[in-house]
Amino acid sequence: MDGLQGIVTDFNTLIPIINHWLHLLSAVIWIGGLAFLVMAVTPGLKKAVSKEQIKPITDAFYQHYKKVAGILLIVLLFTGGINFHYVNQAITLQTGSGIQSHAKYLTVFFIKLLLALGLLTLFLYTVLFKSDDADEEGGESYEAIPFQRAALWIGIFILLCAAAMKHLHQ
Repeated sequence: MDGLQGIVTDFNTLIPIINHWLHLLSAVIWIGGLAFLVMAVTPGLKKAVSKEQIKPITDAFYQHYKKVAGILLIVLLFTGGINFHYVNQAITLQTGSGIQSHAKYLTVFFIKLLLALGLLTLFLYTVLFKSDDADEEGGESYEAIPFQRAALWIGIFILLCAAAMKHLHQ
């Protein structure tokens, strides 16, 4: 009981835990939503609904998803920066030198950051430049979220980088 009470009352421990949890929760919701769209919604609609009905239904999903994804994006960027700060503190306490002297960690971090920027670019592109005229190609190639498969794969590789980073700083 003393251990739990110590964590709850020690804000220097509690804040990084809550921040990391928010970061992971946001990533799971974003990537899980994409996975659900790619693996269940899109194929299910193609089998169960006529081609003319796919676009209005997927547009309804997309309108809700882009609001959630936008909020998650902000949370991920904010909490990711805070996580980086706390990891730098932990590495400094463990080794006496900051994160800048850990090449493996920084390499994986920059790969993750590059992938996250790619995901951000795809998201902003679809939000800002999604054209209804370009979507009239037919129900066969229409996606609820443009580039949803690419975004899902990028998200999966971001999670791989996150797992590597977690083990590189311990």
